[in-house]
Formats: sequence, C-alpha cells, structure tokens
Amino acid sequence: MRAGRLNPTRLPGPNITLNKDIQAYVQETRHAAAGDTWTANPELPTTNEILGIDESDGSSGSNIVDLVPNNIDGPWLSTEMYLRAHYNLLRENAVAPLRDAVAYVKGQPRMKDSLDVCIYEKVYVVGITCGDAGIAVKLTFSTARAGKNIVWEYSPRLTTGTIVALTPANDMFKSKCIVAVVAARPLDGLKKNPAEIDIFYTRAEDAEFDPQLEFVMIEARSGYYEASRHTLTALQKMAREGFPFSEYLCGLQPNIEPPEYIKLNPFIDMSVIGEEGEKVDVLNNWPPPPESLDSSQWNALRQILMKRLAIVQGPPGTGKTHVSVIALRLLLATIPSTDPPIIIAAQTNHALDQLLRHVALFEMNYVRLGGRSTDMDIKKRTIFELRKANPIPTIPGGLFGPSKKRLKELAENIFKLLEPFAPGNSKSPISAAQLLKLNIISQLQYDLLVKGAEGWVHGGDQVEPLSAWLGDRKVKFEVVYQADNFGFVEDDIDLEYEQLKELEMEQGLDEEDSEYLRGPYMSLMEQVRGHSLSAAAAAEALRARYLEYDDLWKVPSRDRGGVYSIFQKLAKAAIRALFRSFAKRYEMAAENLKTGKWELNSTIIQSARVVGMTTTGLSKYRALISSVKPKIIMIEEAAEVIEAPITAACVKSLEHLILIGDHKQLQGNCAVKELEGEPFFLQVSLFERLVHNGIDFKTLTKQRRMAPEIRRILAPIYDDLEDHPSVVARPAVPGMGGVNSFFFCHDWPESSDSLLSKYNDREARMIVGFFIYLHLNGVPVQDITILTFYNGQRKKILKALRDNNILQGQYLKVSTVDSYQGEENEIVLLSLVRSNENSGNMGFLAVENRIVNCGPRRIGYRVPITCGNHQAKTYIAEPDHWSLTNGGCTLKCDQKLKCGHDCPLRCHAVSHSQVKCQQPCTELLPCGHGCVEICDCPCKCQYGECAVLNGCLRAGENSSSPTRENPVVTPTGTRTGPPRAPDAHADFVQNYQAYSNGGAKQDDARLASKELATIECENVKAPPLLLGNDAPRFDKRSLPILKENAVLPVRPTGHHPPTRQKYVQYYSPGRPSSNSPDKKV
Repeated sequence: MRAGRLNPTRLPGPNITLNKDIQAYVQETRHAAAGDTWTANPELPTTNEILGIDESDGSSGSNIVDLVPNNIDGPWLSTEMYLRAHYNLLRENAVAPLRDAVAYVKGQPRMKDSLDVCIYEKVYVVGITCGDAGIAVKLTFSTARAGKNIVWEYSPRLTTGTIVALTPANDMFKSKCIVAVVAARPLDGLKKNPAEIDIFYTRAEDAEFDPQLEFVMIEARSGYYEASRHTLTALQKMAREGFPFSEYLCGLQPNIEPPEYIKLNPFIDMSVIGEEGEKVDVLNNWPPPPESLDSSQWNALRQILMKRLAIVQGPPGTGKTHVSVIALRLLLATIPSTDPPIIIAAQTNHALDQLLRHVALFEMNYVRLGGRSTDMDIKKRTIFELRKANPIPTIPGGLFGPSKKRLKELAENIFKLLEPFAPGNSKSPISAAQLLKLNIISQLQYDLLVKGAEGWVHGGDQVEPLSAWLGDRKVKFEVVYQADNFGFVEDDIDLEYEQLKELEMEQGLDEEDSEYLRGPYMSLMEQVRGHSLSAAAAAEALRARYLEYDDLWKVPSRDRGGVYSIFQKLAKAAIRALFRSFAKRYEMAAENLKTGKWELNSTIIQSARVVGMTTTGLSKYRALISSVKPKIIMIEEAAEVIEAPITAACVKSLEHLILIGDHKQLQGNCAVKELEGEPFFLQVSLFERLVHNGIDFKTLTKQRRMAPEIRRILAPIYDDLEDHPSVVARPAVPGMGGVNSFFFCHDWPESSDSLLSKYNDREARMIVGFFIYLHLNGVPVQDITILTFYNGQRKKILKALRDNNILQGQYLKVSTVDSYQGEENEIVLLSLVRSNENSGNMGFLAVENRIVNCGPRRIGYRVPITCGNHQAKTYIAEPDHWSLTNGGCTLKCDQKLKCGHDCPLRCHAVSHSQVKCQQPCTELLPCGHGCVEICDCPCKCQYGECAVLNGCLRAGENSSSPTRENPVVTPTGTRTGPPRAPDAHADFVQNYQAYSNGGAKQDDARLASKELATIECENVKAPPLLLGNDAPRFDKRSLPILKENAVLPVRPTGHHPPTRQKYVQYYSPGRPSSNSPDKKV
C-alpha cells in the first residue's frame, strides 16, 4: 500500500464461517487443567494458597516457598524448566501480597489499615447481577479501619481486577477464606454510605448470598493479580504445545535467520519512504540510507526486516517510534493484503494509542483490542465499537447464541431460588411452603402449621403460617453503618489521576468487558431472624426435642425463636447448595459466551491489516490472536515488561518477532521486592536478558530531544549517543542566561509521609519558586514539567503550585518519573528529594534506569538566574529568595507606567499593564476638577457629588458643556484653593467658563512664546492631558501642534495634603486660520 492511501475497514460479509481454532484452543486449556502438574493449577488463587496451606498434604505454617532461580546468564536446559520457573515466579509475585495480608490480619484480627493491608468490615451481600462474565455479587462495607476519609477518585483501592479475601467476621481466617475478584468499581457506589462494590467469586464452590452473614474483606496494597492471570494461563498452554523461537529465547542461538516470508519474497517497495525506483532485494542489495533517516536508524530498519528475532535499542529521543512506524509501512507494502494482520503491542494504553495514531496516517484498516482509549478516533477502531456499528450475524456452529440463551435460563432459575430474600419478602420469615419445598419440614408438619394458623385469623384473612407460629419471637435484623467521616483527614492519595486511569484501562475491564456486568439484577434482603441460641449444646437439645414434632404448635412459645433460627440455617444451607450448583453451570456458560464473542471478533480481526493491544492483551486475547495465525508481532517498550508476557506472545504461527525498547531505561514492575534481584531477577526483561547474553541487536545513536549539555550527562550510560543538528541551536531558556542544566545541592533533611513515601518540604518550595520564576519570564505553564521519584514529594509540589494565585486554573504537569516515561517537554525540573545522614541510602535513585528516564554538568549550592532587563545575575540559595526577584533581579525598575508615574517595583518580568499604580491620580475631570483617587481606582471628583459633572453627563451633546474633546482647566497657572462651599460652586463654574471661552487667549500666547524655547532645548515630557490614561504625551513631535494651538505644558506646582501633586495645564481653543471669517483677536 502506498503512503497516504487509506483503506476502509473490510468487515465480514453475510456468509461468515466459524473459526474452529478458538474452540479448539479453549478445549485444550480445559483438558489440561485436569492434570496434576503445575500446568493444571487453577487460573485464580485457591483458598489454601491464600491461607498458606500446602495443597498436597494440607499442612500449614511453613514460610518457605519453593522457587527455581531465574537463569539470566546462559541458556536454559529445557523449555519446560524455563516456562515452569517463570510461571512459579510470576504466580508468587501475584499471590504473595494477598497471602501476606491475610496472615497479618489472622495474627492481629483487630488491626487497623496498614502500609500493606486494607481492611473492610461490616461486609454484607445486598444483591447479585447475572451478567455475561458471571454472577457479580454486590457488597456493602465500612472503611472505618482506615481511620481516614477515602478519596475514591484518586485511590487505587479496590481497582477493577484486584483480588480480595473474605472471611466470616466470627472466623477471621482461622478456617474459612473466600477469594474474589473486584468486578466493577463505580464511583457513585463507592461514595454511598455504606460504600458498595461488585465482586466475582473465584470458585463457584465458595459462592455466598446470605444477606445476614457478616464478612471482613482484606485487600493487599501491592500486587495486581489481573495483570498476571492471563499470562500464567498462556505459559501453561505453551508448556503443552511448545512454542516457536524457543531456540533463541531458551537456547540463545546466536545465528538468526531472516523471516520465512522474507526468504520467499525478499523484494520490498522502498517508495513508501520516499525512495524512487523498483522494489529492492533486501537480502542481496541493501540500499544506502535515505535523507529521512540517519545511519543508525537505517541499520536498525535493516535489522527489523532481515532478522527473525529483531532487537532494536533506542535511547531517549533517538526515534524508536519513528523507526517502528517506517518498518510497519514497509512490511504492509510487502506482505499480501490477504495475509494475517500484523500484531503491534506496547506496555501502556497511552503508548499504544500514540503508535496507532501514526499507523492511522497511512493505514486506516486497523483494530484496537481492549482498553478504554481516550483518543476518539482510535476509540472508533476498538473491536467493541466496530462490532456495535456493524452487527455480525449469528455464526452457524458458534457458541455465542446458545450460550446467551443458557445464561438467561440459569439467571431465571437463580432469581427464583433466591426469591425468599427479595426485598418484598424481607420483612417476613422464610415461608412454611419454602421449608416444605426444601425438605426442612415434612408434609404433616406443614399441614398442622397451616391448620393451627387458621385459628389465629378472621375468616377470609391470609396469614403466613410460620409467621403466625413465630409470633413475637422474632428479631429485626438491621445493619447500622456510621458515616465514615474523619473531618479533614483524608487517606493518602497513592496515585496521580493519570496513573489511576491508566491502571484501570490497562488492567481492569475494557469497553467490551464492561458489558459483562450489565444484566438482570436482584436485591437481597432479610430483616427477620429468630432469637439466637446461647450455646451449641442448647441448639442440639432443641433439635432433638422439637424438630421432630409433627405439630410444631406444641413447641413452647419461648423456644420458637430458637427453633426458627435452626430452620433458617437449614434452609439457607439447602439454598446455598443449589445456588452453588447453578453458579457452577453459569460459570461454564459465561466461559462459552466469552469464546463465542471471540468467534465473532475473529471475523473482524482477520480482515484487518494491523491489530493493536497492550502487552497484557497479548496474553488476555491469546486464543483470539492465535486463531488469526499472525506471522509478525512488533512490541514497543519491550524492555519495560517482565519476561513472561513477551514470551506468551509467541503463538504457533509466529515467524517474525520484533522487540523495540531500551533496557537502560525503566524495567518491569514487581510487587514482591525480594523477587526483583538475585537469584530470581524477575524484574529483568526478555529484551535485557537477550542483549546481556550477546544476541545481536542494533542501537539508535542520534538523539533529537535534549540540549547537548543535558545529553552529555548521560555519557556514562550512553557513550555513543550523538546530537542531531536540530538540538544544537535551540533558544536559551528565558531568565537563565544561557544555563540549560544545573544541579542544585542542599542539605535540607527529607521526611516520610504515612505511606513511607519520601518528601522534602524545602526542596518542594524551591522547585515551586523556580517554576513561578520561569513562568513570569514568559515560559508557558504547559512547557514546564516537574518530575520527582516519590509520590509524597509530588503531592507536596502540586499542592504548593495550586495554592499560588498566578497559577489558578492552569493545568500543571507534576508527575513521578515512572509515570512520565516516553513523554517530553521543553523544560523539566527534577526533584530528587533524598537528603539524609546515611549517605549510602539512595532508595529509588540507586537504580540507574530511573536516572536515564528523567534525563538532565553544572552544580552548586545557589541557582544562577539572569535578569532579562538588566542582564544582572542573581543567585538563589533558599526558597524565600525567589520572592525577591519578581521574575527579574533586585535592581529598581527604571521604566514608567502607562499613567506616567515611575514603576514602584523592583525589576520584574511581568508587563507594566499588570502593575497597579498607587500614586495620586493626575487626571482632570470633564467638570474641570481634580481627581481624589489613586491611579488604579476609578476617578472621583474632589468635590464629591459634583453638580457640574452630573450636568455634563446629562447635557449630552451640549457643546458648551465640558467634555474630553473640549476640556476645561483652572483659570490660573497656580494651585487652586480649598474646595468651595456648595452654594459658591456654581458661580465659580460660571466665571471659569467665561474665562475659558476667550479671556485667557492673549495671556496663553504670551506664556507660550516664553516657554517654547525651553521645551525645544530640554524636550520636556509634559504630563498627559488630564483626560485619562489614553491621552497623548508631548514630545518634540508635538511642537508644531503646540505652536499652532498655543498649548503649553508645565511642570507640577503646589501640594495638596498629604502628598498629592497637582498638574496644571493651560489650554486655549484651536486658533482659527488666517482666512477664517470667525477670526477673533
């Protein structure tokens, strides 16, 4: 396909056929689960696994987990050992945080929330939703043990996909533990009192519905099982089927051949990147680089096209994505349009959307799998939106239609089974008819209950027999939640907003999955219970004495509450058994429905040319990907992902694996820190391991992002990195006098917040002062990014910026380094935070990769800044010193304000139009009087309620009225006297008008001739005509006008208490021309 040409989406036609490979893939996975090796482990953690009980012998209490070390030096002995080792490491990383959290709570049942554990109490079931993904149970809960208000918008608590553990409140994990997954996290539910959340039980055998059963729910603060569960399943599948590329990934074979499809057709059309000529045989005649690529990019492109396993390292700013996109264009132009789609993947949704935006410029026939894209154009290309816009007919032999029907039938049965707990029945005990149906009571017991109840009511009335029998021996069941209001104390915001959204999109439910929660919903409620028995022995005695009675009316009234409690318990046990049976069948039908949806999706995907997803999606949608038999998979940010998810991408049909990244930047994340380093090295990516073991790779060497002096800082890490000409002549940073990088040193001590995240208050204020200084010097807010390694410091800085009046309403870019990877900006301020007595304790900063990611050798204890007005250099050593600069320096501003007064400020960068003058106003009002206000305030006549001024305003077009075009002034050249009394004021104005209409002309001319010579010599700048700030100033160019009109500017005279200066100006009406008939003498 030629560059710039757009292909419409080729949607499936009416005669679509079933892709049988998907069902075969799923069936193979299910059959293998029946084995007894690691490949048969359940997808989700078991109760014993969370309680630390050995599955083989049932023993508990061991703190030892059997793990095989990760071999990062040299080849693996076998693929089975390789896959098993990574499976066990990944599962331990996913399960350990919750297992440890449960152990903490089991040992201290009354403990509060801690750095590792979130504890939710008063947890009750209040409803169920029968959705496409399974039975979601709605819970209410209290967060009282947090001791703080939860800011749910920013908190990562109970993120969709998180695993939690529930235990009855009277057990506290001594023997019972139910594992569940958060199904949905609607904010409106979390903000209720009590808060609400939806969960899926991981095993149907543990499903619970009892509205009166109180639980405690535990969540680990670290770890995220959802991110690993699909990869774990994929590794199990690969162990049974084998996988391509094992000779490279496990055996480290150094000789890498070209892809098979390139061997068969080595001719590539280079015209798509601007090269003229015929197709090039890349195996035998690799051309010289074009102008659009530097030599290292061209070599990397050759590596991508000619190696079956292609690895390209791209340091910061060297154009990794640019090379990826060109490679995609060449590949799409080379492979037939009937070939399977090219799969592209990236670590984050944000990076994936960036890549797809580039793809959309030359290929519109692409599909995005998973995630909730924030880009509206890309969102239209998600599988969910494409299928919604173009409904696909039922596929003969597919699972979608039958599974949908089966789920509906099961949902009806489940709701019918739980009808005794519907809100309409909640105020009554379980009916006698229901007890009979469940075989809790006999037919004779039921008949005698009914007969006995008839004697308690009037003829024709209806009464539930058991309710009449129970009488007043029932107790109302009600759960009271106290408002979790802890004043202004809020839970620490663990994540920035963008990080939380990314977490939800990346690892939670995507657009299509969210549909799974939509389905019939039933509220569950039970407000009646019998008197609780005092002891188990008493219960057994009652059972023996009364439950066998044929006539239950013979049970003493005082004991009927206890007997009903036993009936209630037996009834719930019977209903629970049926409910779990239905839940098991519903779970299987939901799995079949998911397979059916994959069958529908495959009809769209197999007709696309490019399919994009995150690296998590490579495992999550592996059955779907495998079914379209892709030959090419390209993974960006491959060095940021731990090894297993990349290995899982190797489906049977794969011929070409392209890994693009930088192992010297960020590594993958581990929830268990003990697994990061030796001997497990879980944090090491496949990319890094292969490079470390000498597998061939190419490195991009010419950077286009950093100023040269910043790039030189990275020389110890990237010794071959060069500057592109575009970064050599960049403009200087305003206010910095040519300094583009500087390391500011201090000895201000660090601190820790309640989550043990580090912060440094004085450093935060120093950073904020620097930010404002740059902004005052004309740098837009959006061009400045503040980075820090610690979320505690990020919160400190962000709060201080938001509290500054200058920045109100601005979008401020303050991020942690780990969340900023792949971004760029004009100016970056980096807060390193750490300053402690233990000089060896660097924390995050000990990781070289994080230093690379934040990117700026000047160093000192004072920040040098340079004033743009005076070129004066100032040194800032303390946060408070920024307030002395106003964005400039400490010299006095030598400019005048618009009103003519001297600027009262020190040197500053802000425009004078924003400076408020506090000097007395020099304006002369239309009434002829002076203004009594300061310059910054609206003018006000010195006589208060001025009759003349009011008359002027009423006069409108009256030419005799004083106006700005025909101003009036005092009739003398001296300071006026004190304000006259109101009764003399009108006479004064009348005399003044007579004088101004001609009496002063001769005197004006005499004074003008006397003063004009002085003006010409001194170029005196007169004050403005006292008519407002927009009046013209006088200079030499005004002299002809002065001479023609006999206008004389004079210096200020006189003083008005306390310090007011008065400017007086003589003004005569324009002199008529010599040939004017109206000429006056």
